[in-house]
Amino acid sequence: MFNNTDKRYNQYSAHLKNKFGAKVYKITIDAGFSCPNRDGKISTGGCIFCDEGGSFSQAHSNLLSVDEQISAGISTLSERFKAQKFMSYFQAYSNTYRPVNELEKIYNSALNHKDIVGISIGTRPDCIDNDKLDLISSYKDDYYTWIEYGLQSVHDKTLKRINRGHDFDCFLKAYEKTKSKGINVCVHVILGLWETHDEMMQTAQKLAQLDVDGVKIHMLCALKNTKLANLYSAGEIDFMSEDEYVQTVCDFLEYLPERCTIHRLAGNGLKKNLIAPRWLGAKLDCLNKIDREFIKRNSYQGIKQVYKSHLMCNNEFEA
Repeated sequence: MFNNTDKRYNQYSAHLKNKFGAKVYKITIDAGFSCPNRDGKISTGGCIFCDEGGSFSQAHSNLLSVDEQISAGISTLSERFKAQKFMSYFQAYSNTYRPVNELEKIYNSALNHKDIVGISIGTRPDCIDNDKLDLISSYKDDYYTWIEYGLQSVHDKTLKRINRGHDFDCFLKAYEKTKSKGINVCVHVILGLWETHDEMMQTAQKLAQLDVDGVKIHMLCALKNTKLANLYSAGEIDFMSEDEYVQTVCDFLEYLPERCTIHRLAGNGLKKNLIAPRWLGAKLDCLNKIDREFIKRNSYQGIKQVYKSHLMCNNEFEA
């Protein structure tokens, strides 16, 4: 149903293939950034779910320069998958958390290869300003340019509980500034943050109202050497079952507009660091169950937006 696939949601990888005429592979980069929620500027220890790798999911190390990481990634992906096009993805920690003159050198070094077609920069909404946005916006004429903001939830009580270090209003201000510069925005959310089903759907509805360009959905999970792992070991928390997660993801996607690209549906960090829930280690099984649930429902991403528009049209006609 989307991008000439049988998927019932707007899968980002299929969107990229449709846009560039070939499969596009993301090269994850660790450029040695830190985070104001870990270094003491905001608080210490960071978000309770964040591990010592700063959500970095690749084997490369920041012992390698950005150029070297790009070269190694292209070489590996070309040999293994015959890949031809790539995006540079700054993933580890907060990738705008440096002065703009330093950022320019770092970003430029990730765009040197002729087969790089885009850049995606993961960061926090409290690590952005107009100068940094102007720099990132300067790439958009030549590269498919994204900023990925960690939000996790629209509820301030949840953000406080996970020690996020910013509130929803901070995200809204950063989002509005970013969109005003013409930059694509992907928003990260986590399902299972001790919220009710209605509260999780309120996050979906708010993102739909904002008409975000992309969403990356994660399942709350405990990774080694995190505060969340300590809470789990002490028996103070539990996690969604796989079936509950599948149902919740489908409910969430039904609210998102069809144009919103879905960058991930079951992020889980490095498998070797996963403590719980163990079912998340078999991510492909989870994705297949999401596909089957949509078929069972005869549903798809955005169906509730379509239904809402249908009701509005009918009401206008009756009026």
